[in-house]
Amino acid sequence: MTGPSSPLPQVPLGAGGPLVGIQGLGCMGMSEFYGETDEVESRATLERALELGVSLFDTADMYGMGANEAFLAPFVRANRDRVVIATKFGYARSAEHPDDWSLDNRPEFIRAAAERSLRRLGVDTIDLYYMHRRDPAVPLEDSIGAMADLVAAGKVRWLGLCAMSADDLRAAHALHPIAALQSEWSIFTREIEREILPVAAQLGVTVVPYSPLGRGMLTGRAFSAALGTDDARQNFPRFSAENLAANTRLVDRIEAIAADMGVTPAQLALAWLYARAAELGIACVPIPGTRKRARLDENLAAALLRPSADAMQALEPLAAAVQGIAV
Repeated sequence: MTGPSSPLPQVPLGAGGPLVGIQGLGCMGMSEFYGETDEVESRATLERALELGVSLFDTADMYGMGANEAFLAPFVRANRDRVVIATKFGYARSAEHPDDWSLDNRPEFIRAAAERSLRRLGVDTIDLYYMHRRDPAVPLEDSIGAMADLVAAGKVRWLGLCAMSADDLRAAHALHPIAALQSEWSIFTREIEREILPVAAQLGVTVVPYSPLGRGMLTGRAFSAALGTDDARQNFPRFSAENLAANTRLVDRIEAIAADMGVTPAQLALAWLYARAAELGIACVPIPGTRKRARLDENLAAALLRPSADAMQALEPLAAAVQGIAV
């Protein structure tokens, strides 16, 4: 199975949010980090995603140091009533300071970051505004309070959190409803299942898994060998020389299971995620990132797949065998 054959199902984004397609699109790689970009193909991929029922498009102010938001702006404005645009604040990184990875959750920083994102996107309201990472030096109530003020002012519709602990998610939701939690979750990365997902399920928070394909590793053995020297993944522990061989053997097992099902490894990885979310009672909208229409079609086909119980059992032990941390 290599392409979508039915309309993309929809799920609610949080308890009070909109209906969105059950798979979103991560747009980061269209501007930075994952090797050479192709604006023409990326724009065609955005249009194809919308055509097939994708409505949640994900970016952040630090992707391309503002360039990704600006790149998405014409597409968002042209399709404003069909696009749920999600962006993030939290990193101090900017075009003036590209190597500044410090965090800032101060209310004044949040207000200024939101204004910058609104200008770059060319919209009056950000649909889903995430805290990209938690700055422990700033009280959570101050940060969430500033985000809630943006909602009250009509500059943001719904709030989200990224890579947040279970305790912080619960505390934030008590201050203002949280629609979505974006965290890394895949066959190879399952830490959030222990404490965070039960809280999300209890609170009615939709989980938006990023890197559901393991930053591409779960697409198959050939992927890692094809990374260019300008690809940031060359520096990630799971892609390092000492870990890659062991992780590739795990990918071989995924490829074998996928072949038995008549699907691609990427489709199996996404189908596993939907099945696992259903087991845990979680609304789930993964956001695999791609710049290519063919990959998009492949990924969206997985929204209607469900692995067998035997396949799920065979995939269960893989996360514990992965070598190297996710980033």
